[in-house]
Amino acid sequence: MNDHDHEHGHGHSHHEPGHRHGGLVAAWWHRLTHTVVPHSHDSRAKIDPTLETSRDGLRALWISLVGLGITAAAQAVIVALSGSVALLGDTLHNVADALTAVPLGIAFVLGRRAATRAYTYGYGRAEDLAGIVIVAAIAGSAVAAAWTAASRLLHPAEVTHLPWVAAAGLVGFLGNEAVARYRIRVGRRIGSAALIADGLHARTDGYTSLAVLAAAGGVALGWRWADPVVGLVIAAAITFVLKDAAREVYRRLMDAVDPAIVDRAETTLRAVDGVQDVASVRLRWIGHRLHAEAELVVDAHLSLVAAHEIAADAEHQLTHAVPRLTSATVHTDPDSHPGGHHHTDLSHQRRQSPRS
Repeated sequence: MNDHDHEHGHGHSHHEPGHRHGGLVAAWWHRLTHTVVPHSHDSRAKIDPTLETSRDGLRALWISLVGLGITAAAQAVIVALSGSVALLGDTLHNVADALTAVPLGIAFVLGRRAATRAYTYGYGRAEDLAGIVIVAAIAGSAVAAAWTAASRLLHPAEVTHLPWVAAAGLVGFLGNEAVARYRIRVGRRIGSAALIADGLHARTDGYTSLAVLAAAGGVALGWRWADPVVGLVIAAAITFVLKDAAREVYRRLMDAVDPAIVDRAETTLRAVDGVQDVASVRLRWIGHRLHAEAELVVDAHLSLVAAHEIAADAEHQLTHAVPRLTSATVHTDPDSHPGGHHHTDLSHQRRQSPRS
């Protein structure tokens, strides 16, 4: 079944169930096309929202990239003047966070490409690969911050321009928290685990920027060790965010879906007229889009056209009930052989029986 080349032929003018097609000829043509063509609901009406989510993701990336780039550049100047390793760790955070926009932006662009004969589900999984890059960047910034802080702890050095260091820490917090809220909000709205992970990364940068204020205050009190110790605390904080981001990306790579979404899909299918039971429902993320596969049990005495109409209606209701679900494949089984386990036996019987 090709979800990309076939437009669902319901001819819907609205989403109300049970609406009628105009004219007897149109009704018969509708039945004929649905009988010979596999049903899929990935129509042009669904493609535009999909492209829009990619545009929203790209917009979030570039806006946050500019904001973090300006913040990191200002902090880098103060690092060069003051020699603060706590601020250096925070600056490395911001640079790494800004640079993660590049692979994620590439992933969003790739995800908009049409499916091919080789990549039949499209390129949405490029976002998951970008998520791995983001997790690696978070880990790299943690290692760099810890290494620099440990070196400074072993080889103390004077930290100067403390008011500027404190100001840079405050600016870093405000900039990163704004970017984090923006990325996480957009990521949740469009269903992008990679963008959410990137937002969590930015949020950690904001908290570690506040730690720079503590480092500046400690040095001002004469505690030279405060700066490298805070640097180590920052590295530890990055590690905690690394765990959350890695879990988010891992779940997406392993096709994990919120059980509440599965429950909603199953409830929707059971409510479709003519469906006696739902044998199975499977959902998986492809980038920031969901794809579903379902097996329904229907009356064994139904005609092929009637069974197909139930499947088409179930598919239609499913794609409108589940957020970010853009395609679904629905299969019907007769109630005399529910669940699909009999398919192999039926195939053998059909091939062994004499042909007329």
